[in-house]
Amino acid sequence: MSTNLKDAEGNNADRQKPAQGIPNQPSQGWSVYKRLLTYAKPYWPVFSVAFIGYALYGASQAMSAKWLESVVDSVQEGRLDERVWLALAVLGIFALRGVGTFLGNFCISYVARFVVHGLRTDLFDRMLLLPAHYYHHHSSGEMLAQLTFNVEQVTGAVTDAVKVLIREGLTVIGLFSYLFYLNWKLTLIFITAAPFIGIVVSIASKRMRRLGHRIQKSVGDITNSASESIQGYQVVRVYGGTEFERQRFHGASDLNRRQFMKLVVAESINTPVVQFLVAMALAALMYMAMAPSVMGTMSTGAFVAFITAAGMITKPLRLLTEINVMVQKGISAAEAVFATMDQDVEKDQGVLKVDRVAGQLLFKQVEFLYPDTREPVLVDFSLEIPQGKTVALVGKSGSGKSTVAGLIPRFNDGWTGQILLDNQPLESYQLASLREQIAIVSQSVVLFNGSIAENIAYGTMVLATDEQIQAAAEAAHVMEFVSRLPDGLQTQVGESGVLLSGGQRQRIAIARAILKDAPILIMDEATSALDTESERHIQDALEEVMKDRTTLVIAHRLSTIEKADIIVVMDKGRIIEQGTHSELLQKEGAYAQLYKMQFGESADD
Repeated sequence: MSTNLKDAEGNNADRQKPAQGIPNQPSQGWSVYKRLLTYAKPYWPVFSVAFIGYALYGASQAMSAKWLESVVDSVQEGRLDERVWLALAVLGIFALRGVGTFLGNFCISYVARFVVHGLRTDLFDRMLLLPAHYYHHHSSGEMLAQLTFNVEQVTGAVTDAVKVLIREGLTVIGLFSYLFYLNWKLTLIFITAAPFIGIVVSIASKRMRRLGHRIQKSVGDITNSASESIQGYQVVRVYGGTEFERQRFHGASDLNRRQFMKLVVAESINTPVVQFLVAMALAALMYMAMAPSVMGTMSTGAFVAFITAAGMITKPLRLLTEINVMVQKGISAAEAVFATMDQDVEKDQGVLKVDRVAGQLLFKQVEFLYPDTREPVLVDFSLEIPQGKTVALVGKSGSGKSTVAGLIPRFNDGWTGQILLDNQPLESYQLASLREQIAIVSQSVVLFNGSIAENIAYGTMVLATDEQIQAAAEAAHVMEFVSRLPDGLQTQVGESGVLLSGGQRQRIAIARAILKDAPILIMDEATSALDTESERHIQDALEEVMKDRTTLVIAHRLSTIEKADIIVVMDKGRIIEQGTHSELLQKEGAYAQLYKMQFGESADD
């Protein structure tokens, strides 16, 4: 609704601001990852079970090398009677590995999905509280990409990466411990490769983090392009925009492909380089191990087991270096998510909580400009809206009418001057309490994918009885078309009410406002989508609804506001005329000119 209550000047200025979904300065990766891991803290008992499971898996790897040593020594020394326990040992080792793998995979995935669920719900909860200007600066595609793609990218960092880190890390520890047990001097050769591996991983990390940010941005572009084309398919086809939209989507998708391929190149170079460094250490180890002085101190079984264990280490070491890709993608995704979660929510410092206000509104020398713009949208705006009266705002597009309406429910903060409701500053009310006092019917009707009844009794009105819903529907003349539908008020409206006509959607929105029965009513071009017959159907109902209710009407069709108690004419954010319909016609000023433009010279009669 906030977008509908926003004037053209502010909207154009807002769109000039670049998207801010990705932080300008890269955060410290470790601090972001630690913040991400705090989501796993409540599940540390399950995480501990996963650790135990992977510890069993790592131990089974070291036990395999020890088993091989025993087999070789038994064969060489002729202890063939040991074949029974050696055979049983194989079963035991694989059973241990199977149990460890199941416990580790299940428990780490259990924790990870709760982490992703918690992150996604926290992000969505924050989005629901962000101020209107955030939505003006960010496309819906960008925000949807954060809730879907970015959050799923985090899964790799908290599931696959942690799983590999624990499982393969414990495997490496187990194998290294066994190697140290066999020959600690030879084992030190592997340690020499560690600094070089660290340098390679560090360089690759920075590159992959940058590419991760670009990939997330490209996914947002894809989502935004597809969303706009699908929602506006009629305009796209009628105005010949099919080829343009096709090229735009293909371009966004191709950019995403190129960024992914750059990431693949970085990953593909990183892995072989690390493997070659490990191979160099393994080659040096083989050369030293086969020296006569070394072989003379080890049994044949111990030597074979040493070489086998050293070879077994290469795979987990390779996997450990590859988790860097998952971690960097997860960190870059988490940075974008946390950047949104760290945005300031709507200011709600009011303490007043009321059941029902009287509805007297007073604007005193109010001036307002949208963030990141220079020209004020309202200038020295002073207006009194008496309790229970109807005030209509008229004027050219961009004169500030919708901005005034947007200030009342505080969709836009940051004005100078005073706005009083029942002689209390507007900002002194709690936001929730303030908005309980207001019903809005805007030009762009917002309907949700559900039944007609669910759309009328939306939000806090969900507990309304069927009789109350039907009464509101009858008052708004919704029943005039609903009675012809087989499912009546339970008819599904489709996404954004696509299964209904514009006039039908507008009447449902009016019924929603009637059911709320708020003391303040804002009608922003509420009858713009109605044909002449539909408008005639509900005009009497609207007049009945507006009785004893403070009503602010924004209208371009002057015929709809002739009976308003006060008509305010605005131009460039200022009030240039105000009075009743007849008074303004007698002045022969701006309102009279607007009236003549719509009704011709007959207005002079």
